[in-house]
Amino acid sequence: MRIGIIGAGFSGRAPARLAIQRGHEVMLSNGRDPATLANAMIRCEVGTSAQAAAFGDVVLLTVPYPGHKTIAPGPLAGKIVLDASNYLPLQPLDRDTKTASERVAEHFAGALVVKALNVIVEKDIEKHARPLGAPNRRAIPIAGDTDHAKETITGLLDQLGFDVVDAGPLSEGWRFEQGQAAHGTPLDRASLIQALAAAEVKSS
Repeated sequence: MRIGIIGAGFSGRAPARLAIQRGHEVMLSNGRDPATLANAMIRCEVGTSAQAAAFGDVVLLTVPYPGHKTIAPGPLAGKIVLDASNYLPLQPLDRDTKTASERVAEHFAGALVVKALNVIVEKDIEKHARPLGAPNRRAIPIAGDTDHAKETITGLLDQLGFDVVDAGPLSEGWRFEQGQAAHGTPLDRASLIQALAAAEVKSS
């Protein structure tokens, strides 16, 4: 699989390394000159955000919310976008309207957005990856409105070393946003299912 990554901080580089180890092709990008990317340690291609979008079968978005608004939506039309962004504390969301990923999906009209990987800090991405069937394998929640996009992301995350729990459509993504028990804490599949079910709507 070809994976384009928009956002070349640690949250982008850690999954890039795992993906390359599993035989995937990767292109990293950032908002500056691609020459600023230290790609030698990762051994992947580098490019602009538009080039990473065109490159990837799946495009991983790791810029903090609402940084997606600085990215042109056109190149992502028809692509599966794995939204790993978290909204910043100074950008509270109105829980009575839409989740962060629903707003990301609105911006990238025509893309197939799946919310995932926002619950794990970058230093744990490689440390917590485990083979299928390993005891205490960490589970990652996902949410999305398109079944085949979620199936693709589930397969990818399994290859990277994580179990997956489907939380439902993007409108249910609030269940694993910041402040919820499913966010930031290493949980196995059973514990994650419980945490998602116990999530409570928090006021802005």
